[in-house]
Amino acid sequence: MKRILLKLSGEALAGAKGTGFDEATVRGVAAQVAAVLETGCEVGVVIGGGNFWRGRSNDAFDRSKADQIGMLATVMNCLYVSEIFRTEGMQTEVFTPFAVGAFTKLYSRDESEAALKAKKVVFFAGGTGHPFFSTDTATVLRAVEIGAEMILLAKSVDGVYDSDPKKNPDAKKYDKITIQEVVEKNLGVVDGAAAAIALEQKMPMLVFKLDGKDSILRASKGEIDGTVVTV
Repeated sequence: MKRILLKLSGEALAGAKGTGFDEATVRGVAAQVAAVLETGCEVGVVIGGGNFWRGRSNDAFDRSKADQIGMLATVMNCLYVSEIFRTEGMQTEVFTPFAVGAFTKLYSRDESEAALKAKKVVFFAGGTGHPFFSTDTATVLRAVEIGAEMILLAKSVDGVYDSDPKKNPDAKKYDKITIQEVVEKNLGVVDGAAAAIALEQKMPMLVFKLDGKDSILRASKGEIDGTVVTV
């Protein structure tokens, strides 16, 4: 592939700790992304904020404020991971859809395109910049905008199942499934808004487990033991 959008869950970056960062995990991700760049593939990254904030599950919070805090959690994640990538020899840029002082650049499709072509890893932080939209929606939106060939969804589970494999030992794993089926069966791969954009814009996805040997590198080559979500 020539260009991908990698979605990392915040929880996956936390490793066994469950919150914050596990540096060994992040450095492992960095090593793999560096290897992906060496193949000539350009890489954009979106990171969730679940290792810091799960405001949507707290009814005491106003939803707009909860989502704003979540956006800032994704900014912290991108700044941290970007810096780890830099220590591993890569060049990076972090874009946000709102001003964050001098910490990030204000998102511009043209500037992000130029950064990708310059072989920088481009981080899209801060979600869409609006409440009520998750990082799933931001992932698909940015993937479409930058013309990514595919979205790689690195999760804590190794694919898409017909039910929660953590709760149901007999859960069936799909090798391939359409985004339409994901929506109809309410499988929760991405939220409804993200699925609608992916379906309309024909953006395929690969769902795989981050905690696997060379999982990102293999996924970038289409070599995964996960699930292909077609359109």
